[in-house]
Amino acid sequence: MSLLFEEIDSQPSPLGEISLRRRRIPALGDRDIYEVKLGEEFLMSSMFVEAEEALSTLGLAKVRGDNLDVVVGGLGLGYTAVAALKDERIAELLVVEALDTVIGWHTDELVPLGKTLNADSRNRYVLGSFFELATTPATGFDPDHAGRKFDAILLDIDHSPTEYLNSANANFYTTENLSLMAEQLKPNGVFAMWSQNLPEERFETLLSTVFDTVKSHVISFYNPFLSSESTNSVYVCLKASDR
Repeated sequence: MSLLFEEIDSQPSPLGEISLRRRRIPALGDRDIYEVKLGEEFLMSSMFVEAEEALSTLGLAKVRGDNLDVVVGGLGLGYTAVAALKDERIAELLVVEALDTVIGWHTDELVPLGKTLNADSRNRYVLGSFFELATTPATGFDPDHAGRKFDAILLDIDHSPTEYLNSANANFYTTENLSLMAEQLKPNGVFAMWSQNLPEERFETLLSTVFDTVKSHVISFYNPFLSSESTNSVYVCLKASDR
């Protein structure tokens, strides 16, 4: 039986101390819950993964064709990446993560989904800032193939379009920088993004300055701490043609 609480790892990062923890809450059943904290802030819990998985399923559902090349921005606990790899059309998945500590948790299989990702030859970790790579299309996301274009880009890093993991990320949410990212999509490519909040009309309007279609989805899931439903959202955007 697992301990009720264990800190598996804690490392300094450019954003502060980042830690991986495992806990059990007896009232919630006989399972381990994995958590990621940055300083005193909770970033992710394996208790609430429905919206992270929906980011992949909703985004990829809009992509046409086979032999897909896909980018996931933000590794976290791996739920978005694993959900994406369930789509058999994917030829290669690049998971872009700024913190080598988080990649190490997966490569060393300290988190449950690390083994799944490591065993899938289509998966490749890329150490780097998603936001820097997104806004430099001449080089782009793939360090081995400059200027490579993708069928889908799935983003789960900031808490929302207006609440940032790092204040510097705010610069990404502009027509200019979203357009630079969109240059790395193939025609009919899809950009999808997770948010902890309900859809924000101002952000939908901003997305519509770059993408041909924008649709927001509300994802509901049961929160045992509140004894009620909680919600996240997923924005799905289609680049139907080159602008």
